[in-house]
Amino acid sequence: MSWGTELWDQFENLDKHTQWGIDFLERYAKFVKERLEIEQTYAKQLRNLVKKYCPKRSKDDEPRFSSCLSFYAILNELNDYAGQREIVAEEMGHKVYGELMRYSQELKSERKHHLQEGRKAQQYLDHCWKQMDNSKKKFERECKEAEKSQISYERLDNDINATKSEVEKSKSQLYLRTHMADESKNEYAAQLQTFNKEQWKHFNVAIPQIFKNLQDMDERRTVKLGETYRSFAEVERRVTPIVSKCLDGMVMAAKSVDERRDSGIVVESFKSGFEPPGDFPFEDYSQNIYRTGSDGTISTPKNEAVRPDPKHSMGKAKNKLWLFGKKPKAPTLEDFSHLPPEQRRKRLQQRIDELSKELQKEVDQRDALNKMKDVYEKNPQMGDPVSLQPKISETMCTMERLRSEIHKNESWLSEVEGKQSSRGDRRPSAEVNHHAPHGRESPEGSYTDDPSQEHRSPPQPDPHEFDDEFDDDDPLPAIGHCKALYAFDGQNEGTLVMKEDEVLYIIEEDKGDGWTRARKQGGEEGYVPTSYVEITLEKNSKGS
Repeated sequence: MSWGTELWDQFENLDKHTQWGIDFLERYAKFVKERLEIEQTYAKQLRNLVKKYCPKRSKDDEPRFSSCLSFYAILNELNDYAGQREIVAEEMGHKVYGELMRYSQELKSERKHHLQEGRKAQQYLDHCWKQMDNSKKKFERECKEAEKSQISYERLDNDINATKSEVEKSKSQLYLRTHMADESKNEYAAQLQTFNKEQWKHFNVAIPQIFKNLQDMDERRTVKLGETYRSFAEVERRVTPIVSKCLDGMVMAAKSVDERRDSGIVVESFKSGFEPPGDFPFEDYSQNIYRTGSDGTISTPKNEAVRPDPKHSMGKAKNKLWLFGKKPKAPTLEDFSHLPPEQRRKRLQQRIDELSKELQKEVDQRDALNKMKDVYEKNPQMGDPVSLQPKISETMCTMERLRSEIHKNESWLSEVEGKQSSRGDRRPSAEVNHHAPHGRESPEGSYTDDPSQEHRSPPQPDPHEFDDEFDDDDPLPAIGHCKALYAFDGQNEGTLVMKEDEVLYIIEEDKGDGWTRARKQGGEEGYVPTSYVEITLEKNSKGS
């Protein structure tokens, strides 16, 4: 349907309708603006929430528990999700809101132009009608005047008392009025013809064209609204895959929570390395009291009357009673001797790792300076090699200082590892190899730069430490057997020499440090690399 033919007489209603269409478009644009503002506020609040619950942490405060790591992973995914909401707001502002406001201005300008053309055409038609109407009224007046002149002439002509001059004058007046009436008639006829022609052009050419332009404009407005509706949805659809990945990441983070691992971290963090205090022996002070055979009091057997050594009973208990009460405060010492053995070992190992990294940086810097010095010596125009010597000397001094620190801390570490190895079941520490950097210890315990070496020598016990606590130790029972896959020379103290295909008894499983404790057929015990043997455990010993 065409507005030009169907609505030829509805100019005012079309004026109102087109204005309503532009108002509706701007209302939708306002809706999009408020929506993108909600997205921006939502994204900002999400980022603030993430920032609030994921503050900056020092290296020592880094989370280790899987539940914490999963939570921080969820926060990272939520931060990415907030970024996608920002993208939604940005694209809505650019592709929808901005486009609508630009198009609204174009529609207003175009509508104004079409309506002005319509009003001009209407004004011109009104002008033609007024000219036609004026000529019509003039023709009507002239006809009435001519009729009056004719009546006056006829009255004088029939009056016998009228003079000839009066009759002639009335006749001249009639002729004049009749002539003027004819001219008015001709003018009216011409104006009427002109008006009819312009009116036909107005309602059949001008107005249909103007209304058609308004119709095209309104239809384009409707199409633009449909396109922006689709763009509004497409903006959301484009971020949906990434939002889905964020949600999948949250689900994966939730699945990575491991309660056993967290429990192990608690043990690792707070394990002191001490043994629980043993039973207090009965101290019989009635040995010197004379009793008669008829006395009903039960005497203490002689084998229970052994007086304990206070040094090993009370002293040992006093040192460990704090484990069940409030831990006394101790000053922080350089060698961490104020800490329990296990915590001291971890802190020393951590410091050694840090010093080793610093030493490696200094070594790299020294090598780079030496290379630069060689270049300067070969090409003096590039620089003075002597100017690098102070820096090289400073680097060498720093390296010596770091090596000294590493050696000192390794001595303390050997001391604490020896003490731990001598206590309890004399198992090697399961954490040394776990925390040791690659390239520090060979399987025989010597320094090596080969990163492929995976084992450290087992910690060597101090032969004079706690001798009185283990004088009566019985040989550990075998919990399985193993077959040597490769020969092992066992040059380090505490290790066991074995030949390929040799069968050994397993008396202690690998605790995570890469070493298994074994016994030969002849009774000799020691540690062998776990990766060098094929182990078979007894069924009743597994899990014990």
